[in-house]
Amino acid sequence: MSGADEQAGRRRGRRGGGGAEARRGARLGGAMESYRFITRKLKPYEVLSDEGVELIEHNADLILEEIGIEFRDDPEALEMWRDAGADIDGVRVRFPKGLCRELIKTAPAQFTQHARNPERSVEIGGDHTVFAPVYGPPFVRDLDGVRRYATIEDFRNFVKLAYMAPAMHHSGGTVCEPVDVPVNKRHLDMVYSHIRYSDKPFMGSVTHPERAADSIAMAKLVFGDDFVDNNCVLINLINANSPMVFDETMLGALKTYARAGQATVISPFILAGAMAPVTAAGVLTQTLAEAMAGMAFAQLCRPGAPVVFGSFASSISMQSGAPTFGTPEPALVLYGAAHLARRLGVPFRSGGGLCGSKAPDAQAAYETLSTLNPTMMAGVNFVLHAAGWLEGGLVSSYEKFVMDCDQLAMLQRFSQGYDLSENGQALDAMREVGPGSHYLGCAHTQANFQTAFYRSPLADNNSYEQWLAEGEKRIEQRANELVRKWLADFQAPPLDQGIDEALGAFIRQKKDSMPDAFT
Repeated sequence: MSGADEQAGRRRGRRGGGGAEARRGARLGGAMESYRFITRKLKPYEVLSDEGVELIEHNADLILEEIGIEFRDDPEALEMWRDAGADIDGVRVRFPKGLCRELIKTAPAQFTQHARNPERSVEIGGDHTVFAPVYGPPFVRDLDGVRRYATIEDFRNFVKLAYMAPAMHHSGGTVCEPVDVPVNKRHLDMVYSHIRYSDKPFMGSVTHPERAADSIAMAKLVFGDDFVDNNCVLINLINANSPMVFDETMLGALKTYARAGQATVISPFILAGAMAPVTAAGVLTQTLAEAMAGMAFAQLCRPGAPVVFGSFASSISMQSGAPTFGTPEPALVLYGAAHLARRLGVPFRSGGGLCGSKAPDAQAAYETLSTLNPTMMAGVNFVLHAAGWLEGGLVSSYEKFVMDCDQLAMLQRFSQGYDLSENGQALDAMREVGPGSHYLGCAHTQANFQTAFYRSPLADNNSYEQWLAEGEKRIEQRANELVRKWLADFQAPPLDQGIDEALGAFIRQKKDSMPDAFT
């Protein structure tokens, strides 16, 4: 189909024909394309000056040395720090200047997280960016527009959607919290869902050290003991309990994963004004101090264990205390923290499709893009919450998931920068067309028109009359239809029968060994 033919088709569409809808349907059908993780061709954008970065680093060192970090309810952790040369006062740990930085030197600047399908493995660090889904919401906004508690069926659905989404490189972790399964057993169903319904890399459980150990055991059934002992197959989210505290639960999971050589994202969770100072510089200082303490502790557990410097920073409404998203101040924190991570020599996690809106509406869209753009421009390596986040992280939204995935695909295209090849320079096209004519029928256009521009599966760019003829659908409705299509078309990637049976036996044995608990 030539460019002139496509223009003619659009003109026919303005007279009310069904061509545009048919072409959209064709684009959505058939085998799903899957993109590899991003290798950015754009240089990271840096907001802080060298003097500003050095000031933040100096202040973070003062926090570690003078105020310290609490490691609560974990005598082993305190003893490990004492042996490393830190000053211990109760549960407060103060660090001699340079101790944390020296320990972090054994952490890799970049590492591979292996997927059970090697084609889906990802590189975390360096010039790479990996998109992963929303993490943690107890509620979903379902396909009937109802806000309700999430179930294990919702969990499986979001894993399937992440598998189907071309620009989602990772299956994620707690894509929603399946509250219909007992708390002490749900991690087994969640990890199994990632393995069974996807072949992308995934995250393990962190809600108890034993659940972390179960995640590792299940990974060994998939990859083999020796492979897991010598390679990263799990990445896991360890939050500091800001301000300046690591609690027993997070420390237990951190130790379990780090000692097994699995990756941990050490991520202070900060609502500025409540859990850190209100200023961007203050948030950066506290974030760096907390993250360095956690990453250094991972190296005490196993030198060389992969770590990721994480930052989750939101502003709050000073009237209500509610978190706010898409605002300028957290974007400044994101840019600054990415710069600090590069100087520290470790991968960085931040950003995502964050918003405070209660529905997948205009507020959700502009707040999300106000975070996703800095995410890409700052050079974030691991992007949790990249799709599906709604209502300040309380809700996983089906429609917003695919709307966000559309934006992620656009960002992946943008990350590749300019095509400066002979074809990209297009001098032959300009010679052929010359002054005063058009490019629709020239050889260069005909050779490139199918791939020249990103084509959204959701955006409606037709005439008003065409939009009326097709039912006046808003993007949320089109997203709803796309979700239903993806779920209907889903085919699970192959999984070795012996591995599947071994996983089933492990899960049954673990579940039978304990009574149900919902707290």
